[in-house]
Amino acid sequence: MLACKPRLLEGPGDLYRMALDKATVARIATLARIRLSEDELAPLAAELSSILDWMEQLREVDTEAVPPMTSVAATHLPMREDGVTDGGRPGDILGNAPRAERGFFAVPKVVE
Repeated sequence: MLACKPRLLEGPGDLYRMALDKATVARIATLARIRLSEDELAPLAAELSSILDWMEQLREVDTEAVPPMTSVAATHLPMREDGVTDGGRPGDILGNAPRAERGFFAVPKVVE
């Protein structure tokens, strides 16, 4: 189990800081299958802790009046009518198949 040790930082807003220790970073690295030396754990723990601090600051921002966005640019995708077609070139499409029979891809039987 991963454990973060919340500590109260004194100052404006009195934020809780999620400090990661070396053991937690080592566990995260193991789960992510990243090999880290002992010397890399402390700097990475500090860096990840500062990222968590930044995320905690973002939680304080009031976004109630901000509409959800999918892009930073206001774009509208062109819409078209949905229609099912055969592609108009069945010979070309089946030409890519290793085997074709009666206009279909032929595949080996996988279930007995």
